[in-house]
Amino acid sequence: MKNRLTTEEDYRRRVNLVIEYVREHLDSEIEINTLAELSAFSPFHLHRILRGYLGEPVGSFIVRTRVEAAATLLRYSDMAISDIAYRVGYGTPSSLTKAFVKQMKISPTEYRTTKNYRIMTMQSPRPEVNLTKGKIVELEPKTVLYIRATGSYSSVDFGSLFARLWEEIKIQGLYTAGIEHIGMYYNNPEITSGENLMSDVCLRICKPAQPHDDIAVKEIPGGRYAVFTYTGEYHKVGLAYDKIYGELLAKNGLEPRSNYCMEKYVSDPRKTAQEKAKTEIYIPVE
Repeated sequence: MKNRLTTEEDYRRRVNLVIEYVREHLDSEIEINTLAELSAFSPFHLHRILRGYLGEPVGSFIVRTRVEAAATLLRYSDMAISDIAYRVGYGTPSSLTKAFVKQMKISPTEYRTTKNYRIMTMQSPRPEVNLTKGKIVELEPKTVLYIRATGSYSSVDFGSLFARLWEEIKIQGLYTAGIEHIGMYYNNPEITSGENLMSDVCLRICKPAQPHDDIAVKEIPGGRYAVFTYTGEYHKVGLAYDKIYGELLAKNGLEPRSNYCMEKYVSDPRKTAQEKAKTEIYIPVE
């Protein structure tokens, strides 16, 4: 009897299916939904998981694979550049030239005639990230006061929105122990354009509250979550997500179950140096 694959092995198998599909379909339009269906990862999680395994966004991987295939044909075949462009998925030779120059720093014509130009380039090592290995928790539902924000995560003024929520806490007399600062994120910025990214800025409350203007009340679902603690500057938190989706979920035998993630901001930014700030990342899992 064959041993059942571990979750980590299963993740690797599914990532390899994507890699092989891309390599075998360079002459076709490669749809994210097709890759998601093939790998049985949702489009939301596919980008993050592949980035973690490949060290680059899936779109960059596809472009790089196309350019490297074109470079091989330029070096070892007599095919016309226009035919090579169509062979690797570019509608026009100029599109290939643009991508080729961006990656190889040389045009296809120059590459073909410069036989000593190196095809291989060194990739930068992945930066280290201060992240715990994670734990599994069963959360009870949390009632929160929140404001929905739309726009690039880097451009939303979360500090001002939290300040408005605290004003509402005072107005409605909601202050108790146990209030938590939470952010909920519904889109992957590698899929959704910046102006369409959606997030909820939340304060967890323990008393009944009423909505007021754009401040609303809701319940965050309870259930099983994988929790990881990231320590460091918040603008680098993306590195933590790369490690979580690309390594730690699989190593812990976990599958994401919902298209959102949640962060709890443990450190007070007014009293904590950025490099020592702690953020708890919650991923709903099966």
